[in-house]
This record gives sequence, structure tokens and C-alpha cells, in this order.
Amino acid sequence: MSESTGLRARKRERTRDAIGDAAVSLFLARGFDSVSVNDIAVAAEVSKPTLFRYFPTKEDLVLHRFADHQGEAARVVRDRGSGVEPVTALHRHFRAGLDRHDPVTGLNDHPEVVAFHRLVFTTPSLAARLTRYQMEDEEALADALGEGLRARLLAAQVLVVQRVLARTNWRKIADGRTAEDVHPEAVADADQAFHALR
Repeated sequence: MSESTGLRARKRERTRDAIGDAAVSLFLARGFDSVSVNDIAVAAEVSKPTLFRYFPTKEDLVLHRFADHQGEAARVVRDRGSGVEPVTALHRHFRAGLDRHDPVTGLNDHPEVVAFHRLVFTTPSLAARLTRYQMEDEEALADALGEGLRARLLAAQVLVVQRVLARTNWRKIADGRTAEDVHPEAVADADQAFHALR
């Protein structure tokens, strides 16, 4: 990659981050439905066509934060060590996320993360769009697990377990508990849930 190509890519990434950050700040302050795309473009100092080049829908302005985790379960299965069962690899990965207080596990008590999850879970259009992302993850995980009905059923079960665990953790934190306080329960819940999957 040439220096100019690298510079352009970094500039695009900075623009994308600025638009996304402006959008999320406005949504958290005023609510998803009270903020227009035009408001976001003004706050990010870009035109509406530029905004839509980076984010095709208003929902994508929020859910792009989940993009880093898109296809993650499938990658965990594909990259697992030899002799490690898929469910074991996924369990270890989720437990490691709990230990890091990864927001995707719901076990993160940073006020902005808690508010962000509340925004996503309580806004119908965002929750619906998130379900679409989860369906794509389910397809990718099923493909990584193999062929047939068993792979599809296991993929669906794993992702439901992860979603239920994450929302359970988030609810406890949204009710005022700390991530450190919830951590032992979150680990025990994850161990029980993944044991049941085996």
C-alpha cells in the first residue's frame, strides 16, 4: 500500500469515526427518534450524501459499534486449537470477554456503555436491525460448524445463549450494580449455560 493510499484510508476511518461518534452522542442526549440525519451531518460537519456513503441507514449510525464483533463466533470456531470442541472454544471466548468487561457481554458499567445498551434495547427499530445482524452471525456460525440441521440448531442456540447472558448482565448493571459485583454471577451463569449446550 502506498503512503497516499494509507493516508486516504486513515482519513476515511477518521471521518467514519467522527460521524459515528457525533450520531451516538446526539442519540444518547436526545433519543434516537428525536435526532434527524441532518442534525448528525451538521454535528459531524459533513454533507448528508457523505454521511450516507459511510452509513446507509440511520440505524447503522448506532449499530456500527457492533461491527467489530460481526462474525466473531464463526471466527472463534474456525481459529480454535486442534482437539478443542466448538462449544468449548466459544465458552472460553465468552468467559474471556467477561474478564475484560467487554461491552458485548453486557458486563460493563461505564455510564456511556450502559446508556448505549439502553438506547439499542429500548428503540424498536434498533432492536430489529440488531436482530438482522444476529441472523447473519447465526448463518456464519452455522457454516463454521459444518453442514446440516445440527450445525444450524447449535449456531442458533449458542447465539441465543450469548444474547440472554449479555442482556441479563446489562440489566443487573442498569439496576445500579457494578461490573465487579456482577462478575461472579455472570461467570457462573455462562458456565451453566454453555454446559447445557454441550
